[in-house]
Amino acid sequence: MSELASAFRMQALGCAKFGSAFYEALLNRAAEDIGAGGPTLSLMAPWAKATRKEVFADAAHLRLMGGLHDLVLSGDDQALAAAYPHPDRATDIAAAWAASRQAMITHRDRLAAFITHEPQTNEVRRSAVLLPGFLQIAKETGLPLATFEIAASAGLNLNWDRYAYRLGDRAWGDPASPVSIDCDWEGPAPALNAGIKVAARASCDRRPSRLSDPIQKRRMLAYIWPDQFERLARIRAAMDLALALDVRVEEADAVAWTASNAAPRAGQATVAYHSVFWQYMPAESQTALAAVLEAHGRAATAEAPFAWLRMEPAADNMARMELRLTLWPGGEERVLAEVHPHGAWVKWAG
Repeated sequence: MSELASAFRMQALGCAKFGSAFYEALLNRAAEDIGAGGPTLSLMAPWAKATRKEVFADAAHLRLMGGLHDLVLSGDDQALAAAYPHPDRATDIAAAWAASRQAMITHRDRLAAFITHEPQTNEVRRSAVLLPGFLQIAKETGLPLATFEIAASAGLNLNWDRYAYRLGDRAWGDPASPVSIDCDWEGPAPALNAGIKVAARASCDRRPSRLSDPIQKRRMLAYIWPDQFERLARIRAAMDLALALDVRVEEADAVAWTASNAAPRAGQATVAYHSVFWQYMPAESQTALAAVLEAHGRAATAEAPFAWLRMEPAADNMARMELRLTLWPGGEERVLAEVHPHGAWVKWAG
């Protein structure tokens, strides 16, 4: 089996684990098609000689899935749309694969262009993972928060304090919010009674998703797994709220923007945060951004603390997602929790 086909099969296992039987089946059939020299192999030619690690680092298989879902959402391939998951009927995977394979032939140029762009996601349920980190920072500093999201995509998780949450049997947030997020919780309770005031918020992205642009908005929806209807409904509600609030994400390089904007300030706890972003940065950019964050940390004082909050894969295990916090002064790095990649559950250590 080729490395590319093997990567597709491994991703199929991941999709099964995280609740998408549809993508499990579709990715396995795509792997078979790669082995048979079919249109999937032709379309994925840029990764034909890549290692499994390189395929996963680029999320190449999920780019293809996103491209097919984008065709469905656009209505530009009626046969594919008719075969894709729908909440009111069972999915015929054989028909869905046949339509997908044909789409790779009929719409090859469009799909080839789509997959040149790294995944542009904004999973709003990750706010349920980030929330207890913000609560912990507020509890320990007793200060208003100035929050700076790095690689914010469309800025949906910039609005984390404007959503309603249920963490296990505990509630937090605005019960009247149009965005409601539930999360299974294991472990001691987070600091739900910590008083939070967001004094400032800003965000950047190398290539922000503009929700006012229907094509960019659709691209973001395309990366939500199509048989996970609750996720699709939630992100649509979060998009509507972001548009109503006129949320803006600055187009900027993460390193330069963080250096210029996120320095600690007196009377506030400054928080730089990100989620499922680090792995997509080149190694030299990771080093440079870490240096900027650590420099801000060294400049922190008790009156002007600085926090680095991140939801990212563990350094020694890409399959394990963690919530980590480094809070200065002091600078001790803590693993607060093991978490689901889409925010479905949190195993809290605190």
